[in-house]
Amino acid sequence: MNIIKRILHIALRECRRMKANRMYLFCMIVFPVFVTFFFTSLMDEGQPQGMPVGVVDLDNSSTTRKLTRLLDSFQSTKVVTHFPSVDEARHAVQKGDIYGFVYFPKNTTADLLASRQPTISYYYSYASLTAGSLVFKDLKTMATLGSAAVGKQVMTAKGYTDRQIMAFLQPIMLDTHTVGNPWVNYNVYLTTMLVPTCVLLLVFLITAYSLGTELKQQTAKQLMEMSADNPFVAITGKMLPQTIVWLLVMGFYLYYVFGVLAFPHPGGWHILLMLGVLAVLAAQGFGIFMFGLFPSLRMSMSLCSLWGVLSFSMVGTAFPTLAMDPELQVLANLFPMRHVFLIYEIAAFGGYPLMDVAQNLIALVLFASAPLLVMLRIGKALKEYVYMP
Repeated sequence: MNIIKRILHIALRECRRMKANRMYLFCMIVFPVFVTFFFTSLMDEGQPQGMPVGVVDLDNSSTTRKLTRLLDSFQSTKVVTHFPSVDEARHAVQKGDIYGFVYFPKNTTADLLASRQPTISYYYSYASLTAGSLVFKDLKTMATLGSAAVGKQVMTAKGYTDRQIMAFLQPIMLDTHTVGNPWVNYNVYLTTMLVPTCVLLLVFLITAYSLGTELKQQTAKQLMEMSADNPFVAITGKMLPQTIVWLLVMGFYLYYVFGVLAFPHPGGWHILLMLGVLAVLAAQGFGIFMFGLFPSLRMSMSLCSLWGVLSFSMVGTAFPTLAMDPELQVLANLFPMRHVFLIYEIAAFGGYPLMDVAQNLIALVLFASAPLLVMLRIGKALKEYVYMP
């Protein structure tokens, strides 16, 4: 029997094993599809909208009421409650009823008109980074625009021209250009990192699980007999059905996110498809490599789980990798998802040539080729190792 027939026979055997074990159905199809729809629908509005804030207005003048309406008009915040005191508003923030509040002391309007610089205070919770940042931005914008409007009225009354007023209120004009994601859509920022990382984590775990169960169920020797004691043939045949399924799942994710939802991808579909294939092969290669280092179901899955969970931090979106300690910056290169994200960010999302991510492409190829380093060890484990519960 030639090598191709042996690989196909092992692949058919693996298909029967996958059909008999619902774990494969759930982890390879159900959960990735659920994660894709969950994250894309969770942030379908692009940014959080209508986050509740409060107002403590002890001045109760037309100016402070105008500032309150201005704050309520922003997309991210919604004024839901007026509090009689700062203490009650503070308790509401602590209980999580509101994300922040603005405090107008007595005589705010009188001090503004008399140019005595009244203090308008705003308080916000940073327990949630995203909510705190957006609430802070709206509160600061409200205070800045409100004071500028009053200042303009005063200067107009004193006879200043509009040109003189604008030079005083805004001496420097800002010209902001948001590159790549002008909508500042959090869905574009986060979904393209969270979903692939979840999928690659599952690839890690299923790869190690499928190899470890051969030892646990004492079927490893049968696998080696079908491959004529060739570990390369055994692993290739066993991984082939899983690779096809993972490629289809990755293709579904790419089509739904970049086709149906029309996420920006100036680099083109060819880069996305190439990246999807490399990501799956690199993740499978890493899972096989971990099993080769530690040929145990429990140990290999534990390490793959650890590496996959750490990928959410080391990928560099939640916290920039370049701002980490030098040791962690070096360690980040050992995570396949870090290279997947860089290729997506630079070539697919940024539209820059693949030459700019050549090192990352080589890194993914090396991850996919890593099982070659432990292939003999895997063959020995499948033939000789005894499962230890």
